[in-house]
Amino acid sequence: MPHSAHLEFDTSHDRVATRVKKLRSSPVRDLFSAATRPDVISLSGGMPDVSLIPYDAIRQATDAVLDDDALRAVALQYGSTDGAPGMKQVVCDLMRDIGVRCNTEQVFLTSGAQQALALIAKAFLDPGDIVITEGPTYLTALSAFNAYEPEVITIPFDDEGMRIDLLEETLERLGKGNPRLKFIYTIPNFQNPGGVTMSDARRRRLIELVDEYKVMLLEDDPYGRLRYEGGHQVPLKAMDSRVVYLGTISKTMAPGLRVGWIVAPHHVLAKINLVKQGTDLCCSSFDQALVEHYFTDTNWQKVLQGFIKVYGERRQAMLDALEEFFPPEASWTRPEGGFFVWVTLPEYVDTGSMLPEALEAGVTYVPGDSFFPEGKMGKNCMRINFSYESPENIREAIRRLAEVIEAKLELYRVFIEAGAIKPDEAPKLEHPKGRNA
Repeated sequence: MPHSAHLEFDTSHDRVATRVKKLRSSPVRDLFSAATRPDVISLSGGMPDVSLIPYDAIRQATDAVLDDDALRAVALQYGSTDGAPGMKQVVCDLMRDIGVRCNTEQVFLTSGAQQALALIAKAFLDPGDIVITEGPTYLTALSAFNAYEPEVITIPFDDEGMRIDLLEETLERLGKGNPRLKFIYTIPNFQNPGGVTMSDARRRRLIELVDEYKVMLLEDDPYGRLRYEGGHQVPLKAMDSRVVYLGTISKTMAPGLRVGWIVAPHHVLAKINLVKQGTDLCCSSFDQALVEHYFTDTNWQKVLQGFIKVYGERRQAMLDALEEFFPPEASWTRPEGGFFVWVTLPEYVDTGSMLPEALEAGVTYVPGDSFFPEGKMGKNCMRINFSYESPENIREAIRRLAEVIEAKLELYRVFIEAGAIKPDEAPKLEHPKGRNA
């Protein structure tokens, strides 16, 4: 028998850790291959438009690192686990700009904010512990948490962010001093995937509850500087120094340079330091040196204003197209910043099963159930992104998607008129600011 083919058998399956068997692949990552087709307009990924980055500034920062013998020696060598002092000072400066005072001893650098989430989960979560998040929430935060098998409790949002009244009910049910309750995770600015922003009153009440119940609060703020309308909201970290703040340069510079940070009390950072040592020893010294020079030696604020102008135009193009093309049964959020709009369709529409039809029409999105633990909610919702495509492409993508949705709704309208199914009466979530919200 010729040996032209080689068969491989998975001999590792029975050896895989139980927690790994429970993990799900990110639907956004899975959609990347489809989104690269030339005929597909992607509304799925949360990618910044790197063509807006001033390449000359990146080149100058790179040259500044490589042309100096002392800097080059540091940039190409291992670094300290908690990060380079110069880059930590840059973080302190960036935090001061948004109203947070901190020193370099309170800053811990990570390989992007995603690693910060993973390190916090590794340091603080045991199986059966409780994490409270918004529902829906950032899907790869769920991935980071789920690796350590917690119980994730979700709190719905409305146009003022997380429903703090429902959070308070949940905390009362769990009880004060509950050792299983490890932390509350929130994205208060332009939430992913909802796009909503937590009001000042709710921020203050959240801080009061965190203090009352003695629970850690994680503030994830990747989009906070990308505001297109409205006024600046004071970070939770500025209200209480005990808040664990997560930041990143991915949206204000470039995601390919993996630099994120945690600003937190020293006792929290000490635990994170221990787990990072066994994860990757240290972040990229080269990336840190390059980013430090970019924020020190370039007019990055002017570049940021360029981002805000372009992304703001794209957001408006999406909101206008939704108003023009989407059926009256649909509703959506109206973000004041960030990258995302959250769309809600009647409960009988499953956006996961509808995705192949959307792909056939040449458009992608992320089904809503991806943003809930175990995918048990949000099946009639979707997240759409406006940061990457041009206004013209966004309008065309929304037109295509509207046709797919309309075809699906028309089928159900026939069933409703025939009395075969009952019309949708009440959505599962509150959906602010869009039509029919």
